[in-house]
Amino acid sequence: MSTVERLSRLALGTVQFGLSYGVANQSGQVSPEEVGLILDAARNAGVRTLDTATAYGESEKVLGQQDLRGFAVVTKLPEIPADCVDVSAWVEAQLHTSLVRLGLLAVDGLLLHRPAQLLGAHGAALFAALQAQREQGLVRRIGVSVYSPEELDALCQRYHFDLIQAPFNVLDKRLEQSGWLERLRRGGTDLHVRSVFMQGLLLMPSEERPAKFTRWEPLWALWQRWLAESGQSPLQACLRHALAVPQIERVVVGVDSLAQWQAILQSAAGTCPAVPSELQCADIELLNPSLWNHL
Repeated sequence: MSTVERLSRLALGTVQFGLSYGVANQSGQVSPEEVGLILDAARNAGVRTLDTATAYGESEKVLGQQDLRGFAVVTKLPEIPADCVDVSAWVEAQLHTSLVRLGLLAVDGLLLHRPAQLLGAHGAALFAALQAQREQGLVRRIGVSVYSPEELDALCQRYHFDLIQAPFNVLDKRLEQSGWLERLRRGGTDLHVRSVFMQGLLLMPSEERPAKFTRWEPLWALWQRWLAESGQSPLQACLRHALAVPQIERVVVGVDSLAQWQAILQSAAGTCPAVPSELQCADIELLNPSLWNHL
């Protein structure tokens, strides 16, 4: 795979454009001026996918103030309100608002941020509403964003998705071990992965890692040892590991500065040595960042 092909498989995550986000984020929300520079650098490198969501603060609005020509945008709907009486109208209104904010006529992907609602009372109506937006040409692909492959067991029994977004990184082998990595490919569902840096946790020097993560110290020691033996930086290893997986269409990476984005573009080139089989974790308290506040 050439460097150009490799970089084209990156997707720029934009949560930091709308919020101060990430355990390793020290610079806060990215300024609109720097957003423009990051988008230019992404376009010049051949990156063609942007990932955003209604829940990402001002992200959609900030993107809408930029030149998005040449980019395919994936966005996500929030949870349906409990008092919603017309699911179809709600989905239509939410997507319309996102398109207005983004300044676009259509988006490449529309995902559900709370896919468990597809298994509830509104499930059939919700999926039909997504299909309707696709049929109108306002969305090319519909799907869900999940926290774990286990969610797919029930969801994919009932529905067929064009696109799935799920966590994946050098410690998180659940997609592969559950069989979903290959099952999605065989079923014609595209896969975008996020959390390749675990919100920056995998990139942190040990002395900067928050104390609450010390319970996984043997894992961090193994990680550091493998990096030293393989001659890779944490950034190189995280990126190259994910980009080497052929079933993954896009690797979503978020940034909080132009310098960080440039470092990502430089580090993505190159191959990743085999990862030691013992370098993995099944502890959901580490793998799911939404649980970190409870550590």
